[in-house]
Amino acid sequence: MDIAKCLTVIDLLSAREFPAEDSRSDLGTAGPGYSMAVLETSRGMSAAEPWVRERAAADMHALREAIAQRLNDRWGEQPPWGQLTVRLRMGRGEAIPEPWASLSLHTDELDVWRAEEAGRWVALGVADRDGTDEIRLLATVTEIDPP
Repeated sequence: MDIAKCLTVIDLLSAREFPAEDSRSDLGTAGPGYSMAVLETSRGMSAAEPWVRERAAADMHALREAIAQRLNDRWGEQPPWGQLTVRLRMGRGEAIPEPWASLSLHTDELDVWRAEEAGRWVALGVADRDGTDEIRLLATVTEIDPP
């Protein structure tokens, strides 16, 4: 997916109502207070050699950075949000709300913006923590404050 299409998907997620229950949609998954879409997925990286997978992950991160630059132009540049602390808090038994809990398990870092006009948060991250799974670029829109 090119940058313009990714931004269009993020705009669609931002404009949609959130479902009352966890569900799948034409763009991805959603639940009470959030919607998540896979903007891009690697092909064949779940079984790739480590160096091939590393190169594909770098390409996915480059796409994330290009999209993040466009979103920085809209909402201002924000420091990246590391996910290790959230994972540690979950490991100690703290309840972390969705979509933040799932994002922390799949990504090491997120770009996060507050879209004030919509009253929502927008998060962008690369799901590449599981070496047996495809690499995915995730966009999430939520009204739930980050933990």
